[in-house]
Amino acid sequence: MAGNHGTIKGASNFSADADAQKLRKAMKGLGTDEDAIIDVLVNRNLSQRQEIKITYKSTIGRDLIDDLKSELSGNFEKAIVGLMTPITLYDVQELKRAIKGAGTDEGCLIEILASRTNEEIRRINETYRHQYGVNLEEDIVSDTSSMLRRVLVSLATGNRDESNYVDEGLAKQDAQCLYEAGENRWGTDEAQFMTILCTRSRSHLLRVFDEYRMIANKDITESIKSEMNGDLEDALLAIVKCTRNKIAYFAERLYKSMKGLGTDDDTLIRVMVSRCEIDMIDVKAEFKRMYGKSLYSFIKGDTSGDYRKVLLHLCGGED
Repeated sequence: MAGNHGTIKGASNFSADADAQKLRKAMKGLGTDEDAIIDVLVNRNLSQRQEIKITYKSTIGRDLIDDLKSELSGNFEKAIVGLMTPITLYDVQELKRAIKGAGTDEGCLIEILASRTNEEIRRINETYRHQYGVNLEEDIVSDTSSMLRRVLVSLATGNRDESNYVDEGLAKQDAQCLYEAGENRWGTDEAQFMTILCTRSRSHLLRVFDEYRMIANKDITESIKSEMNGDLEDALLAIVKCTRNKIAYFAERLYKSMKGLGTDDDTLIRVMVSRCEIDMIDVKAEFKRMYGKSLYSFIKGDTSGDYRKVLLHLCGGED
């Protein structure tokens, strides 16, 4: 669904039939007209792409996703197929990819589960069960361990308090509990951090963070960094960052996917595809504010070929 702050908008003179024919023409015979595929799919919103997919099957008698997968490859294929996938299903497929196979992409699990609303998490759980015949929680439990597992399972319930009410007394108490669980003791009571950060409402947590700074004389993020490490540290920091400013969290995810040696293409594609119709205008503005350089210029310098063309379009231009 197109949001007001997305870079990708629906085409005004839209014809699913004309687009389906154009895509078929781009893929049949020898060679593939990648530019024609890009031109159609990045200039349509998700609901229009779903219409094209249905029309393609009914008028041409072939599955559009199968055809795209057979004609395209690598990151270009991942980005295009991602754009063709309904947003909840896309999250579900990314979670499954993060879990299955050798090694686990903990960053992906943390990113999705820490940044989605209760309603989005519930839809993810339903779709996951429908797609794979197993609960997301079961897969998380079988593929992660220790406290990270508990944090992810808690986030995956989609049961965070979403009220705006802040109990000042409880906020002070929670801040004190966090201080006692970390800075003020030998060793860390990680479970206490998990309970408060995974269940309290956004409004409440913002108050807790203010209270914590007054008690500990440092920001909650500094304490998490000094008390935790590895994936658990990443998970708790993601929760704090998403609570404070989800847009900045996504901007940081994009920046980290491209800085340094090599590109984390899975993260880059996932954030660009999943946010392009929701809040990408805000994400790229925040990116420029945080890093002094445009998201467009980062992508241009860090990717190549047809893959780059898709991402630059999702970025919505250079501004």
